[in-house]
Parts: sequence; C-alpha cells; structure tokens
Amino acid sequence: MFLYFHDPENLKNFLGYCATVTTVVQFLTGSLICRNYIKKKSTGETSALPFVSGLLSCSLWLRYGFLINENSLILVNSIGAFLFALYCITYFMFTVNKRRFLHQIALVLLMITFSIVYSRVELDDMKASKLIGLLCCSVGVFFFASPLIKLRHVVMTKNTEVLPFPIILTSFFVTLQWYIYGYLLGDSFIQIPNFLGCILSAIQLTLFVIYPSKSDIRYKPLSSIDF
Repeated sequence: MFLYFHDPENLKNFLGYCATVTTVVQFLTGSLICRNYIKKKSTGETSALPFVSGLLSCSLWLRYGFLINENSLILVNSIGAFLFALYCITYFMFTVNKRRFLHQIALVLLMITFSIVYSRVELDDMKASKLIGLLCCSVGVFFFASPLIKLRHVVMTKNTEVLPFPIILTSFFVTLQWYIYGYLLGDSFIQIPNFLGCILSAIQLTLFVIYPSKSDIRYKPLSSIDF
C-alpha cells in the first residue's frame, strides 16, 4: 500500500477520486438546507449567494475542466452545476425577494455565456484556460466566503442560524483535498482558491463554536406575507 502511494501519479489519482466523492457529498448537503426551506415554507433570513455562487463556480470549473482535459473536474462540476441549479429553483420558490434573486441569476448566466463564447472564439487554448482559470479562482473564493456576508447578523444576534453549516463543514475538508490535488498537478488555479477556501471555512466554523445556532427561531411562511 505504501509503495502504491509512493508513486506521485497513483497518489494524484487517489486524491482525485476522494476529492470527487467528498465534493459530491458537499454538494448534496444543499438538499438539507432546501428541505428546511420546504418545511418552513420560507428561506427566512438566509442568503441565496451560496447557491448562486455555487452554480456559477461549478459552471466555470466545468468549462475549465474541458479546456485542460481534466476528467475529475469535468465529472464533479457537471454534478455540481446540476444540483445547484435545483437548489436555486427551490430557493426561488420560497423567497419573498424574487426580483433580487432573478437579478443574481441573470448575472450568473451572463458570466457563464461569456466563458463559453470566449473560450470558443479564442484560438490560443493556453490563453483561454488562463483567463477562465482566473475567473474560477475569483468565483471559487467568493463561493467559500459567501456565508460571511451574514457575519454582521451573526455577531449582532449571537446566532449562526443563517449560516449553512453543512456546506461550510464539508467545504473545509473538500478544499483541503483539492488543494493537495492541485499541488500534485502543479496547477495554481486549483491550489489558490482551495487554500483560501479552506482558511475561510475554518474561520466560519469557529463562529458555530462562539455563537451556537438557536433552534427556537421561526420564520414566517411565504403564504402568510402580504405583497
């Protein structure tokens, strides 16, 4: 077993497999949050950004995976883009601020369209992969940091109810694995956002220790709100 992992290529393949599986598990944690929306018939004070940025991040990484011909990236982000699209639909069904949400989705679709058109028009594949990789880095960091938008609310209420704990917890382990995988590949576009994502996830996890979630908070059902 030790001799098997002594080969960098075998270690890279093993980490790629593990990272793919754990990332899919991370994506599936969004279903727990959506189930809570359905149960309460409201998204409450939670932000759509984790889902919206997740959809954008997976879509861009999927395009990047095709550009560099990396099967692990293609597989995991195909699944991720599909799941986050479902989560966004669920959020839209139970949020009262539909207009703002649609504006965010429109921006996401615009960026996805740009990445596809640019990578097809640009004749230099290396140049195209660098630009799309840079976009992936930026959006990836934003995806992991998006729950921090509610940081002020958490501190003021001393309650982490609005933070998506399942996503944050799994993000910590997933980003750590992808960072190591990116290191073995020698791909800085994979290393940088996942290193920062691991740090940001760790910071957010400490908030759950300092300010435990209070289950007695109740949200108004969508049907009870007057428009």
